[in-house]
Amino acid sequence: MPGRTIVITGASDGIGAAAARRLAGQGERVVLVGRDPARTAAVAAELGAPHHLADFAELDQVRRLGAELRAAHPRIDVLANNAGGIMGPRAVTVDGFERTLQVNHLASFLLTHLLLPTLVASRASVIATSSVAAARWGRIDLDDLGNERGYRPERAYGDAKLANVLHIVELQRRYGPEGLAAVAFHPGIVATSFAKETSSLMRFVYHTPLRRLLTITPEQGGGYLAALAAGTPGVDWEPGGYLEQGRAAVPPPQAADPDLARRLWDASAALVGV
Repeated sequence: MPGRTIVITGASDGIGAAAARRLAGQGERVVLVGRDPARTAAVAAELGAPHHLADFAELDQVRRLGAELRAAHPRIDVLANNAGGIMGPRAVTVDGFERTLQVNHLASFLLTHLLLPTLVASRASVIATSSVAAARWGRIDLDDLGNERGYRPERAYGDAKLANVLHIVELQRRYGPEGLAAVAFHPGIVATSFAKETSSLMRFVYHTPLRRLLTITPEQGGGYLAALAAGTPGVDWEPGGYLEQGRAAVPPPQAADPDLARRLWDASAALVGV
């Protein structure tokens, strides 16, 4: 029903902002989370929506964000973990983790954990924006999550997006019986500012004339996110599932390994200290 509280990370631009606009237009109460103060505030002002700031490259900011969201929003009906991106040369955050892994996976893992009591009490949906890169380049190595050996931007991104899917699988297994519903999706190749920081070949898809041939608009990609947020688990989408551009799809091969999902959860929890 309209009027639910929907928290969207990565909401200052791209599909996050597009989804927020669509959901707000449907009467939902969207809560925006972004890294850039000016852009996040601008979208929030446009929609008359509350907003929060956090740079996922610093886990202390994620911890502060979790506390702010719990205090300001005692009920959260949907958490859309949408923030992320592909990076350039290998870099380590102030927390000591490879940046791609932290921004795309560890930060959203931590935020979800911090909000779990609220999410379970709200019988919430948790949505993860993944990518086809999870299947093309992702291969989780629990002994080298930070890609210290043979780092490539696309490999690190694929690994992190695969970790998103595995997080959803294990989140559903652990908390589905308590009423939480989780799903991961690939929105398509969306024409946004994505990949502008990388030297990966993906930059040529997003920032050259190829963009017109191979990408969809942020409004189209945001529409898929909005549909999941507005949808009813078990009716409009399958909890624990994976979708590509609005349709149920075969997940990346490693996502079918429940033991890997459990071990990645435990490893991620240890890394972020929960």
